[in-house]
Parts: sequence; C-alpha cells; structure tokens
Amino acid sequence: MRSDIIKKGYTRAPHRSLLRATGLKDEDFEKPFIGVANSFIEIIPGHFFLNKYSEILKDEIRKNGCVPFEFNCIGVDDGIAMGHSGMLYSLPSRELIANSIETVMNAHALDALVCMPNCDKIVPGMVMGALRVNVPTVFVSGGPMKKGYTKKGEPIDLATAFEAVGKFETKEISAEELKEIECAACPSGGSCSGMFTANSMNTLCEAMGIALKGNGTVPALTPEREELIRQAGRRICQIALDEKYKIRNIVNEKSIQNALVVDMAMGGSSNTVLHILAIAREAGVNLQIAGLNEISRKIAHIAKISPSLPNIHMEDIDRAGGLSAVINEISRRDNGLLDLGAPTVTGESLGERVGASVIKDEEVIHKVENAYSDVGGLAILFGNLAEQGCVIKTAGIIGERKFSGKAVCFNSQDEAIEGISSGKVNKGDVVVIRYEGPRGGPGMQEMLSPTSLIMGRGLGADVALITDGRFSGATRGLSVGHVSPEAAEGGMIGLLEDGDIIDIDVDTYAINVRLSEAEIAARRAKFKPIEKPLPYRWLRMYRKLVTNASNGAILEA
Repeated sequence: MRSDIIKKGYTRAPHRSLLRATGLKDEDFEKPFIGVANSFIEIIPGHFFLNKYSEILKDEIRKNGCVPFEFNCIGVDDGIAMGHSGMLYSLPSRELIANSIETVMNAHALDALVCMPNCDKIVPGMVMGALRVNVPTVFVSGGPMKKGYTKKGEPIDLATAFEAVGKFETKEISAEELKEIECAACPSGGSCSGMFTANSMNTLCEAMGIALKGNGTVPALTPEREELIRQAGRRICQIALDEKYKIRNIVNEKSIQNALVVDMAMGGSSNTVLHILAIAREAGVNLQIAGLNEISRKIAHIAKISPSLPNIHMEDIDRAGGLSAVINEISRRDNGLLDLGAPTVTGESLGERVGASVIKDEEVIHKVENAYSDVGGLAILFGNLAEQGCVIKTAGIIGERKFSGKAVCFNSQDEAIEGISSGKVNKGDVVVIRYEGPRGGPGMQEMLSPTSLIMGRGLGADVALITDGRFSGATRGLSVGHVSPEAAEGGMIGLLEDGDIIDIDVDTYAINVRLSEAEIAARRAKFKPIEKPLPYRWLRMYRKLVTNASNGAILEA
C-alpha cells in the first residue's frame, strides 16, 4: 500500500503512535487509508450540509474495510462574493484547493481519495489536486439545488434574483416583488439550480468518468443523492489498491474530449473552458483553446437549461433522463467525437454506463433532429481584439449572433456597474470591462452583476459586453469573456477607446475592432497597463504567477 510508508515496520512506531491517538487499532493498519476531501463550509448553500454527507460516506468506507481520514478544503461562494472586492479571491481559491489536496494526500501517503465538492471552482480545484496525487479517486458532489417558485408558481433561481435588481432600478418591479424573489430564488441547499458553473463542472466530472452516474443531476438533500454518497464509499474501497483506477488513467485526452462534447450539447458555463484547460494541463493533455470550435461545429446543442432557458433546471434534466440520456442522444450524431469506450471509475465503459438510456421528456432534452442549434452552446472567438481567443456562451445569446457597436470602456467592474446603472450604456453599445483578467483583477472577477443589470434594464438583445474577466454561469446575453491577451499584459482590449467600433460575429468565430494597423501601433507605443494597488499578500503572489485565461489561468513559477 502507498500508506505503508507511514505505518509499516519498527521505524514507524512513532507514526503509528500518533495514528493510534486518532482512534486506530491494530487491525486498522492492515487496511487502505482513504482521504476524504470535504469542502464543507457553512456560508455556501451547496456546502453547508456536506459535513453530514461526509459522515455517511465515512460510515460506508468503514463498513467496507477501509479507514477514512477526512480533511477540509476552503470554498468561496461566487454569488455572495460577487459585486465587491471579495470576488478577487474566487478564482485564486481554485489553486489553494488544488494545493491543499496535493499537500494532505502526499504528506500522509494516503492510498485513495474521495472528493466531495459542489460549487464553482471548488470542483476543478479538487480535480486538479487529485490529478497531481494520482491515486484511485471517486468524485461525488453534494448535488444541485431545487428550483424556487414565485407565489404565481413561476420557476426562478439565482439568476432571477440578480436580474431583478436591474428590473427594480428601472421600476419594472416593486420593492415587495424584489423581496419575494430574494426569498424564493434559492429554496434549499445545493449548487444553484441552473446550468451555472457548479452544475456544469459536476456534470463534466460524470462525463469524464471520475464521478458516479447521476452525479451532475440528482438533486441535493434527497434519498437518491444519499444513496450516491453510499455508492461512492463502497466503490472507493473496491478500487483503493487497484492502479487501473488511478485518476490519470481515467482523465486523459479522450475523456476530456467527452466532457467538452457534453459541454457543447448542454450549453454549459463559459467558465468550464477556463477550468477544462487547467485540468488538461494537470493531466498532461495538450488541449489548445482553438480546438474547442472544432467540437462546437460538430455537436448539436440539445439541452437548454437556466439561464439559457429560465424555466428549465437541473432537476428537470434529471427527470428527463439525466446525463446518460444526453450522451446517448448525442452519440447518434457525434461525428466521431465521443469515445464511448472510455473507462469510468465504476468499472464499465462510458457506453456501457449510458446503455440504452432514453429521453423521458423531449421538451427538456431535445432529439438531435430537433436541436436548439446544429452547433454547440459555447464558442471561441478570435481576431485583432483577442489574438489568443475569448469565450462566449452561445446558448445564452438573446438577440442576434452578429453585432457591431460603439465601445463604452470601463477599467473595472465597479465602474461598469455604476455606468450601466446611471444610463451611460445605450442600445447599440458594446460595454468593455477590462483590467479584470487573471492578472489585472487580479483573480478574474465574474460579471453577473453588470450582465444582469443589462438584462434587467431591458437591453439584453441590444447591447454586447466584452471583458478580460469572466462570467457567472448564470450570465446570458451577448457576453464575451476571457479576452486574451488581457489588458494587464498589453492586450488589445486595453488599447480600446470610447467610440471604437467593435464587430462580433459568432458564426464566423470573429471579434475585431475597426482600427488600422498604424493606429493600433500608435496606441501601443503610448500604452502603459494599469496596475491596481493591492494590500493583500496572497493576491500579489497570485498576480505575479498567473497565466491568462486562454492558458487556463494556472500558476507558473
């Protein structure tokens, strides 16, 4: 066993003495040691109940002949951190989570790992850390939140609450209606109920084969989710000493491509691009951002989920057949991109897991003949405004897929929120929010507040937004993020001026500003990036080490 290094032989008597202090007995030293990475934290709705789930998980591990050792990872709730300086810490927390998994697992030489994430960048952080350790690993999340309802019975969620702020500002709704939405949008524990970043990543873990069937869609705080937790405990004990199930044997080029196919079919959060790029690098897979368009061109978009379709949520996808139904349907016209022979942590191939799963509600999951679009729900745009690429969630576009307009530039999200709220943005404008990239922010703030204000003020079909920052999975509209190179590293987005004409053409994957090469060169000669003052040590360290979004915003020493 890997753990023999801390528990075998006479020289390890002191080590065993310390382990006995935690309650271990003689017979326990013959059993595999299982790390249980739990992201329990009381301030995040998707996580406050994970301490109870970990007790169920550890009980199942003990019953099946192994010894669990639980440890915790930090978490940031993007919704709560959003709209103020706390959001600077969201993406950097992914690196802390990955580092903590690597640290605990390797310092104590544990044999296998169960990761219990749920929300946002906590999921990819755990995947990245697990890939570094490379032991048999099972992922089992806390599950998605159920949708909320207004008094009229209309389904709502967190995106509704953010957009309601803009509606209140324009007097479309009253203070009482705003309060009703606030109180009903997030009715219980779980990861926010739409196809936002958390549920996108939990679904992709299932598609990659490192999580159990149902991991992405079975609702939180249900008997079905509790049974998934127990299955994870049983399964990790079955594979704890089997090298075939080391996570790098599951997560490889083929499984990552499977995840991207599912992402395109379901119109996942644009953040998935950022995280999959980082995961690929940890797995040793040479994934280039331009390659995502090749997948997008060949995969039909067959499931729209909030925010792209506000009345459909993850519980509806689960009821309609779950991810297996999506994969089985896509496999009918996947242009050779799906690898159904890819292994999964439960022992069967992806194709065997999916089996003959059928769509139970074609209003929720469409047949490929009735797809929302013949191309995927995400796209990468290139041009003189984004030489290394940028990302748009095409599934969330409200108006036209081709847009030209005058730039209205803001050097921070706060400036943009103030400008949008005060009426500086009008129909036909392109809102430019810069110095919010991985280095410039630092930390790449999500832009749900400005995009929700745009939607709430009735401008969703008439205004575009581009940023070197990123978007919440709850964002909709013509919103282009991850612009690379970012402003802080001298990217074109930093050279833009108010009134510049920007052209966006989603169908040709193009984004350009109408400036001559001579004008660009003249601006670049005078350009000096803004560097925001930072009183916080961790963020200063992060700014020095982080790459741009097209490289996954990973840290490079």
